[in-house]
Amino acid sequence: MRILMAAAGSYGDVAPYTGLGARLREAGHDVALATQESFAPLVRGAGLDFRPLPADTGAGGGGNRQLMRTAAAFVRKLGAGLVEAAEPGADVLLLSTTTAPLGWQLAEAMDIPSIGVYLQPTHPTREFAPVVSGGRSLGGPGNRMLGRFSLRMADRVYAEAVADLRARLSLPRATPGAVRRRQEEAGWPVLHGFSTAVVPRPADWREGLDVVGNWWPHHDPGIPLPALFEDFLRAGQPPVFIGFGSMAADDGARLGELAVSALRRAGLRGVLQEGRAGLMAHGDDILTVGEVPHASLFPRMAAVVHHAGAGTTAAGLRAGVPAIPVPVMADQPFWAARLAGLGAGTAPIPFKELTVERLAEQMGRAVGEPAYKEAAGAVARRMEAQDGAGQVLKAVEAAGP
Repeated sequence: MRILMAAAGSYGDVAPYTGLGARLREAGHDVALATQESFAPLVRGAGLDFRPLPADTGAGGGGNRQLMRTAAAFVRKLGAGLVEAAEPGADVLLLSTTTAPLGWQLAEAMDIPSIGVYLQPTHPTREFAPVVSGGRSLGGPGNRMLGRFSLRMADRVYAEAVADLRARLSLPRATPGAVRRRQEEAGWPVLHGFSTAVVPRPADWREGLDVVGNWWPHHDPGIPLPALFEDFLRAGQPPVFIGFGSMAADDGARLGELAVSALRRAGLRGVLQEGRAGLMAHGDDILTVGEVPHASLFPRMAAVVHHAGAGTTAAGLRAGVPAIPVPVMADQPFWAARLAGLGAGTAPIPFKELTVERLAEQMGRAVGEPAYKEAAGAVARRMEAQDGAGQVLKAVEAAGP
């Protein structure tokens, strides 16, 4: 079967699909992943066919209206790129949260099935507010109302892109909201790639919305960690990881200095991951690393300080290590609150409120209080029993020709 997956965004929005694609390929399917050019080596390294999509134009500034205009311009380019990515043909489409509103038009034009493979919960529910709203519950009715409002706002972002796509594909005119409602009425299947140990399936979700467990970035466990890293580990107590992934671009010097000061105040060793911020520091008890897979890195840590993106949050829990979440934006406050609620992470420190004193205090608690590691370990054991990629494979083979 020919499977086309489509995902766009930051590293954490794309990397998990390399592992999912590898699992589908191992089952005998031809798998392509359409995403940005910067992730081509990642895709090809997993043995998948790479299809290019336009690069992210960046969030920009200027307030909410400007952000929406920037996002709308990006998804218009993304829609055109998806059409080109699908030209070689496919038997089934697997669509991420970002690409689904565009992919529905492709599936209709190609007359093939599609399945949602989401990394975040997006459907309205009484049980929690939309993940992009900051994570604060407004109560049952308020949460559902805000969830429906968030979907309507997303429809506005995709309006021009969907109009372009439907014209290009010779489809009848339809608004994003109309297409979305049609998908809902048909019970369009969405498999959510996170664990019920972290976010239980909401009781008020319709049939066809399932939480199946994580699918993980492709990773060859046979590749050893760099010798320098192994030497550093042997030289003392397990260190604390500090990294912000794709967040905090060009803020590396300030963050590096803050991180080192907090580690020394807490009496801890540290591993800093450069990331987009360019985090960098030096010292006998500090090691700076580049792109080292979290699957190799996190199990060797005493605790992890991160931005609470969906993928990094899951990787830390999978390793059974406590977290100190420092959320920056989007869905990160939601996952940070989940970590704290599970007892597997300290109270979040919003990125704008990050100080040496607060970071040192929370790192000391995460490393020094056994309850955090015990809670993280309990979640890790539940996650290990779930096979998200296997559930997607079953759904694909049931839907395909």
